[in-house]
Amino acid sequence: MVRLRAKDREAGVEQETPLTAKQKAEIARLRQEAKAKLAEIEILHRDAASAAAGKAEDLAKIEERHRIDRERIESRLESAVAKVKKGKSG
Repeated sequence: MVRLRAKDREAGVEQETPLTAKQKAEIARLRQEAKAKLAEIEILHRDAASAAAGKAEDLAKIEERHRIDRERIESRLESAVAKVKKGKSG
Protein backbone atom coordinates (compact mmCIF):
# COMPACT_ATOMS: atom_id res chain seq x y z
CA MET A 1 0.00 0.00 0.00
CA VAL A 2 2.83 2.37 0.86
CA ARG A 3 4.51 1.65 -2.46
CA LEU A 4 1.27 2.30 -4.34
CA ARG A 5 0.83 5.66 -2.63
CA ALA A 6 4.44 6.57 -3.44
CA LYS A 7 3.88 5.57 -7.05
CA ASP A 8 0.73 7.74 -7.17
CA ARG A 9 2.63 10.73 -5.75
CA GLU A 10 5.33 10.29 -8.37
CA ALA A 11 2.69 10.12 -11.10
CA GLY A 12 1.06 13.29 -9.78
CA VAL A 13 -2.17 11.59 -8.77
CA GLU A 14 -3.88 13.41 -5.94
CA GLN A 15 -5.15 11.39 -3.06
CA GLU A 16 -8.67 12.25 -2.00
CA THR A 17 -8.96 13.40 1.57
CA PRO A 18 -12.15 12.87 3.52
CA LEU A 19 -14.53 15.81 3.40
CA THR A 20 -15.15 17.79 6.54
CA ALA A 21 -18.64 18.28 7.91
CA LYS A 22 -18.49 21.90 6.77
CA GLN A 23 -17.56 20.85 3.21
CA LYS A 24 -20.35 18.26 3.14
CA ALA A 25 -22.85 20.86 4.31
CA GLU A 26 -21.68 23.35 1.69
CA ILE A 27 -21.90 20.73 -1.08
CA ALA A 28 -25.40 19.77 0.06
CA ARG A 29 -26.40 23.46 0.01
CA LEU A 30 -24.98 23.90 -3.49
CA ARG A 31 -26.80 20.81 -4.77
CA GLN A 32 -30.09 21.92 -3.21
CA GLU A 33 -29.70 25.36 -4.77
CA ALA A 34 -29.01 23.82 -8.19
CA LYS A 35 -31.99 21.50 -7.79
CA ALA A 36 -34.23 24.51 -7.08
CA LYS A 37 -32.90 26.36 -10.13
CA LEU A 38 -33.47 23.31 -12.31
CA ALA A 39 -37.04 23.02 -11.03
CA GLU A 40 -37.60 26.70 -11.78
CA ILE A 41 -36.36 26.46 -15.36
CA GLU A 42 -38.40 23.28 -15.84
CA ILE A 43 -41.58 25.15 -14.87
CA LEU A 44 -40.69 28.07 -17.14
CA HIS A 45 -39.87 25.64 -19.94
CA ARG A 46 -43.25 23.91 -19.66
CA ASP A 47 -45.05 27.25 -19.75
CA ALA A 48 -43.09 28.43 -22.78
CA ALA A 49 -43.51 25.09 -24.56
CA SER A 50 -47.26 25.08 -24.05
CA ALA A 51 -47.46 28.67 -25.31
CA ALA A 52 -45.52 27.68 -28.44
CA ALA A 53 -47.66 24.62 -29.16
CA GLY A 54 -47.98 24.09 -32.88
CA LYS A 55 -45.09 26.42 -33.74
CA ALA A 56 -42.21 24.07 -34.54
CA GLU A 57 -39.58 26.79 -34.97
CA ASP A 58 -40.43 28.49 -31.67
CA LEU A 59 -40.56 25.16 -29.87
CA ALA A 60 -37.11 24.23 -31.20
CA LYS A 61 -35.68 27.50 -29.86
CA ILE A 62 -37.33 26.92 -26.49
CA GLU A 63 -35.96 23.37 -26.29
CA GLU A 64 -32.44 24.56 -27.15
CA ARG A 65 -32.57 27.35 -24.57
CA HIS A 66 -33.79 24.85 -21.96
CA ARG A 67 -30.93 22.46 -22.77
CA ILE A 68 -28.36 25.26 -22.52
CA ASP A 69 -29.79 26.50 -19.22
CA ARG A 70 -29.68 22.99 -17.72
CA GLU A 71 -26.09 22.46 -18.87
CA ARG A 72 -25.04 25.85 -17.47
CA ILE A 73 -26.56 25.12 -14.05
CA GLU A 74 -25.03 21.64 -13.92
CA SER A 75 -21.62 22.95 -14.99
CA ARG A 76 -21.66 25.67 -12.36
CA LEU A 77 -22.62 23.10 -9.73
CA GLU A 78 -19.73 20.82 -10.73
CA SER A 79 -17.28 23.74 -10.56
CA ALA A 80 -18.55 24.90 -7.19
CA VAL A 81 -18.40 21.39 -5.72
CA ALA A 82 -14.85 20.94 -7.04
CA LYS A 83 -13.81 24.21 -5.35
CA VAL A 84 -15.33 23.12 -2.05
CA LYS A 85 -13.59 19.74 -2.29
CA LYS A 86 -10.26 21.50 -2.85
CA GLY A 87 -10.86 23.59 0.24
CA LYS A 88 -11.56 26.88 -1.47
CA SER A 89 -14.56 28.96 -0.46
CA GLY A 90 -17.40 28.69 -2.95
